[in-house]
Amino acid sequence: MADLTLVASIARCGSLTATAQELGVTTPAISRRLAALEQRLGVALFARTTRTLALTPEGERYLQAARRILDDIGELERSLRGSHAEPQGLLRVNATFGFGRRHIAPAIALFAARHPQLSVQLSLTERMPAPGEGSFDVSIRFGPPPDARLCAQRIVHNRRILCAAPAYLQQAAPIRQPQDLSRQQCLFVRENDAVYGQWQLQCDGQQQRVRVSGRLSANDGESVVGWALAGHGVMLRSEWDVGAALADGRLQRVLPQWQGTPADIYALYPPALTLSARVRLFVDFLCRHFADEAAGAARRDSK
Repeated sequence: MADLTLVASIARCGSLTATAQELGVTTPAISRRLAALEQRLGVALFARTTRTLALTPEGERYLQAARRILDDIGELERSLRGSHAEPQGLLRVNATFGFGRRHIAPAIALFAARHPQLSVQLSLTERMPAPGEGSFDVSIRFGPPPDARLCAQRIVHNRRILCAAPAYLQQAAPIRQPQDLSRQQCLFVRENDAVYGQWQLQCDGQQQRVRVSGRLSANDGESVVGWALAGHGVMLRSEWDVGAALADGRLQRVLPQWQGTPADIYALYPPALTLSARVRLFVDFLCRHFADEAAGAARRDSK
């Protein structure tokens, strides 16, 4: 505990002298404690010159873990004391690029405004980091949870739907059944290990696997949505990605009775954080936030 606090203090203060002043000890005492810690670990945590003090890569790893552990201990102590004080510390959120930019980042801004003692760090990645890396507290992902080692809470219902721009549909061959898609220009997102050129569709318990083709594909969903809006073909995309374009007529549903594989949106977190007040607060906030967003969309659609 003392070593964790020492490294966090040195990183915050920026010098051994300032750290000594903050902790009420001498500079040589801080220097000896740091040297003893580095000798025990067998690595240098700080690169030191006569004028500068900077974290090494190993020091960065140690500091990140130290801050997380210190935050968790503080939260545990407040919980054991029965304190209802505002949660503090750092919350690390992971999400996909497109959904993260459009929906999670604005939600985080609202959440942070309501909880000024919390800091939130958002990391956007297409692939979810491995749970064992310890690089996130909450990860927002589509579809069934991919890892049994994680706790999961669904935050909002979601569908993958077929859609295209009116300009494309006006000049394309009619699409009356799933197999008609094989004669269309289809737009693909190459993501994770999904089978390329094959769409799994379902309707009232029926399932059909359709082999489709097209000249345009990307590993970025926003690029594919842009191509669809420009009239280049049919895409299978999350309803949350295209809801606004469907509402204002820039896109139209194709085979509206059919949809892709389940794509509900989940908050995933390590079991060790089940009792974390920060995580509970954020996940509950997301559930309310997206419920309000969905209700607002439904009201707009009914007008």
